Amino acid sequence: MLGRLLHGRPHAAAPGAIGHARAYEVFAAIALAGRRRRLYGRLVALSGARPGERVLDVGCGTGYLARMMARTVGPEGSVLGVDPSVPMIRYAREHTREAGCVFTEGFAEDLDAPESAFDVVVTSLAVHHFPEEKRGQAIKEMFRVLRPGGRVLIADFRPPVGGSAQRLVGALAGPVMRHNPVHLLEPFAREAGFRELDSGDLRPFLHYVRGVKPGGQAGRGCRGGVTG
Repeated sequence: MLGRLLHGRPHAAAPGAIGHARAYEVFAAIALAGRRRRLYGRLVALSGARPGERVLDVGCGTGYLARMMARTVGPEGSVLGVDPSVPMIRYAREHTREAGCVFTEGFAEDLDAPESAFDVVVTSLAVHHFPEEKRGQAIKEMFRVLRPGGRVLIADFRPPVGGSAQRLVGALAGPVMRHNPVHLLEPFAREAGFRELDSGDLRPFLHYVRGVKPGGQAGRGCRGGVTG
């Protein structure tokens, strides 16, 4: 099973963490068939990140999205990528040259950051790796570390609808991917305290939710849903 290849030896505190960074990069390149840069570019745009802002990437993996965010916020801004997997963090550090983009080991449900430390929090293809009972708490932590008016973008795998496609995903990646409950992302975000929520789909397989922490001027870069 592909999931076993990617995960390797389970992490005691984060059993869903990816353990093989290079295998993950190969899989991402194959699965997205050359569309990775375009897809993640749309995530950057949806986040509304601007030059000079402070960004947190939760479940950053190999750092692909974090590096794109760093190019957007520029040298006056900063990006912190957090992931429980030591191999992923090591890979991200070795392959990052962007100024102000750093990585550290950590857990989504217990972020080592003070309140209101960031302008933008993003997470992509990570929530389904969090322990199911800790997903709500992870999103509450994203809320806590955002400044008032800060924005969150949560994007995760949207399972296929057809039975044969679902079986294929299940065979390759396991039941977590096959039945990933992305419909719970918006309720989790609302319960955490986010407002101005909107959501949409990005082809080939992402569902996203955006929100704003009340109490300040959000200045979100783009409004409305995006499909396609």
